[in-house]
Amino acid sequence: MKVLPRHLLPDTLVGRTVLVLLVGLLLSQLAGIVLFTINRLELASALGSRQTAERIAGVVQLVEETPEADRGRVIHALDRPGLRVGWGRRPLLRGGEGAPEDLPVAIELLRRLPGREVHAEFRLPRSMPMMDPDEEGPAPGPGLRNNRPPLTLVSVRLEDGSWLNFVIPAQPPAPLWRPGFFAPLGGGLLVVTVLSVWAVRRASRPLASLAAAAERLGRDVGAPPMPVTGPREVRAAAVAFNRMQTRLKRFIDDRTQMVAAISHDLRTPITRLKLRAEFVDDEEQRLKMLADLDEMEAMIASTLAFARDDAAREPHLLIDLAELLKGLCDDFEVPYQGPEHVEVIAGAIWLKRAFANLLDNAKKYGGGARLSLTVEAEQVSVVVDDDGPGLATLELDRVFAPFYRVESSRNRATGGTGLGLTVARSAVRAHGGDIALGNRQGGGLRVAVTLPR
Repeated sequence: MKVLPRHLLPDTLVGRTVLVLLVGLLLSQLAGIVLFTINRLELASALGSRQTAERIAGVVQLVEETPEADRGRVIHALDRPGLRVGWGRRPLLRGGEGAPEDLPVAIELLRRLPGREVHAEFRLPRSMPMMDPDEEGPAPGPGLRNNRPPLTLVSVRLEDGSWLNFVIPAQPPAPLWRPGFFAPLGGGLLVVTVLSVWAVRRASRPLASLAAAAERLGRDVGAPPMPVTGPREVRAAAVAFNRMQTRLKRFIDDRTQMVAAISHDLRTPITRLKLRAEFVDDEEQRLKMLADLDEMEAMIASTLAFARDDAAREPHLLIDLAELLKGLCDDFEVPYQGPEHVEVIAGAIWLKRAFANLLDNAKKYGGGARLSLTVEAEQVSVVVDDDGPGLATLELDRVFAPFYRVESSRNRATGGTGLGLTVARSAVRAHGGDIALGNRQGGGLRVAVTLPR
């Protein structure tokens, strides 16, 4: 079940983990606040009932000890907004009204005033019974009418048969929504958030190291192994990664040695064939044979260089890419567009060979070429356009395969070994970049190369 839409979720492991922690923390805090509020209300009600019962019991004892002639004055002095007092011969609550056993204040009064007749009830102000104003005796006390908050009504019978009537307005507890309560919660949430971000970043750091090691391995199989540090799972992943890198390096070395051995073994018979070709009397056939043997030697040299992956082994130094491209454009008589100087860290020999292959293909198969260089914040882009017919969509990626050629004749007029684009992409990717082909809308093929600065 989806909790949030995908576009609202953080894109990083750190963000998602912190989001889960924060949601869990907020839910636990909300549950704690709810429980605290319920317990707080229950405790406030119990304490309020106990204090109210204590005050009522004190007033009852004081009034009974006061002569009847002075009771009105004493009751008037005791009457307060939080405890309205009235004295008369009839109770506010009639016999049978109220349920003392249901109200904590009545239960507490019966404990403090044993043997007394007590009536108590909790009512809204509109349903509060009022005493008859024509009744003989003192009024029930000022302020019994038009009270807004909910009221607790209590009537206590005195020893002389008169009644003390009390109206206690409900006193709500102080609200929770105040800075004094939520400031510590907010501070705690902030501290937990900071610690969570720090802990998750620290825990996910090995994943970044693994990604960096995989990136290095993609460019150079002989890159240094990944350090085996961190928790057990991370150490196990690092060991497995280093073991995989060792196997890949061994496989590539074995393949390189095999190709080198084959190349070495083929050069000897090729040399012998060249010597024998010199004794051919037919000049035309002799030249064709020598050309074929030269082509075979070029193919062997290209294959051996590609198998050795010399582009990854070449040291990367600070070079002026713009000067390198301008020199190639002059050699191939191709217009150049771009800045005069752009410095990048790269291997000059294989990078020059890659762009030379691209310009050679554009001139040979596209009827002409144009090269442009643009510089961005973190990368440089080199675009080579030609005026040829372009390629079919299915061929745009196949042409990078070794020995694959769209033009299938393989004659010396078109030339090539089928490794030009393969070597170019291998060299570009060895520098951390990439190369892509596409058909231009106006016709022709576009080769886009990106390299990191």
